[in-house]
Amino acid sequence: MDLSLIGAKMAQMSGLRSIMEDVANTAPSRPSEWLNLSIGNPAKIPEVTETWHRIAMETVAEQFTTASLQYGPSRGAPELIEAIIRYFNQRYGWELSEHNVVIGPGSQMLCFAAAALFTGVNASGMNRVVLPITPDYTGYQGLCLSADGIAGIGSDIEKIGDRQFKYLLNRQALEERSDIGMMLLSSPSNPTGRSIDADELAALADVSLRRDVPLLIDHAYGDPFPRIGEVLTGPTFHSNIINSFSFSKAGVPGERIGFAIAPVRYINPIVSFLSNSVLHASRFAQGVAAKAISSGELDNMVRAHITPFYERRRKIAEDLLTVAMPERVAWRIHAGVGGMFCWVWVDEEWFDDLDLYDRLKVKKVFIAPGRNFFVEPARSAALGRHASRCFRISLTTSAEALESGIDRIAEAIREMRDDPRRP
Repeated sequence: MDLSLIGAKMAQMSGLRSIMEDVANTAPSRPSEWLNLSIGNPAKIPEVTETWHRIAMETVAEQFTTASLQYGPSRGAPELIEAIIRYFNQRYGWELSEHNVVIGPGSQMLCFAAAALFTGVNASGMNRVVLPITPDYTGYQGLCLSADGIAGIGSDIEKIGDRQFKYLLNRQALEERSDIGMMLLSSPSNPTGRSIDADELAALADVSLRRDVPLLIDHAYGDPFPRIGEVLTGPTFHSNIINSFSFSKAGVPGERIGFAIAPVRYINPIVSFLSNSVLHASRFAQGVAAKAISSGELDNMVRAHITPFYERRRKIAEDLLTVAMPERVAWRIHAGVGGMFCWVWVDEEWFDDLDLYDRLKVKKVFIAPGRNFFVEPARSAALGRHASRCFRISLTTSAEALESGIDRIAEAIREMRDDPRRP
């Protein structure tokens, strides 16, 4: 069987997907013996789980025959569209209509549709999806149908104090790219937790306006929900910005419900794309989401449970790392303000993220190697080997598992430091 060029590209296994396969194949019989600090699933917060379950049961009783037993519009269920319009107009003072909103089967599908619509080969040449601040979500690397359809800007690095650092937007490198078809970033970021500030947003919006290309901002961890951590800059309605939102990190990742808000010229092509590909998102899940927004219960979950949970969990992880990490090792944690992860940089010649991954497997711990979050890290002159000296720790496991996992991470790094075989 011969795959097409697009088929060969889309059949590739991504870095984190291969790790998920490794987890499934390595620990299928005794998963309780393993500490999985690589996962991207949101934490199972009891109060949040109970609330979503109750709303789902209410939706089954009220809407099953109208929602699940017939098709719906590709733009989205009217009740969810109306709930989103009312919510965002009241919260941000926007003037949205139904033409500014589209519902999709997960925000990643909406990003995929935008990449297919606004990037690739056109009359002027090859336009790419450009990630203006890397590292960023590894799933973006699978969005493009062409083999070289995505590019990343190597960020500048600012060291903060003794144990923190931050990635900075490299504006000159961004300006030098002539092949931008769409810019894409998550804020707060997966994996680092960094949130773009007002100046960075203004700079990116200016580039999008001058180039007449969309800037897609993925708010999967941000404002207004799930608001995992502090958000420096909330969503902005702009002539060249597509704002993408998700219900996944608010507690229902398996239902695959996301939505985008943007000017009509961006939304209408996405609606057509969904109609031609997946028809529409789950109508039942849309009914659940609409009820959660309209009732105010989604805001209550965020304010009372989701935001405080991750704030506490991040503080625990930072404190554990400070105590556990070995001496005589130059390590730093990204100064993130949000997100579900800690991003650690070990700035030593002997450190390698895949070596750490393999050593931790022996200790029955999974982490996410850093190189998976960079686009073409080996060819990034600005960052050099930086990509292979980072790793991501998930904050969604139990506090006990997090403590034990970080202890084993520190032990593995100590072994790497003291390994007599290293150069």
